[in-house]
Amino acid sequence: MDTQKRLHENISALADGELADSERELALAALDTAEGQAAWRAYHLAGDVLRDQASGALSDGFGASLAARLAAEPAYVPAAPAGRASDPAQTPADVILP
Repeated sequence: MDTQKRLHENISALADGELADSERELALAALDTAEGQAAWRAYHLAGDVLRDQASGALSDGFGASLAARLAAEPAYVPAAPAGRASDPAQTPADVILP
């Protein structure tokens, strides 16, 4: 994982109160940068919106910025369950036992 992504994840975890003590110093140092402060504000605003506590005074570009960030996120691809065939033709209903 690249350093910037890790710092953003640490800032997010810090905002949520879920950051491990071992990562706290790095996250706090990141908050001394303009990018870190912007990330802090964005994560808090997103949390407020999710909790329906936003003041209604979102910036004009908030929706577009959020849409762009969501579009840039990698798609979630669930892993195949362990011990199961990845070929759909090998489902238990298709297997004929002697």
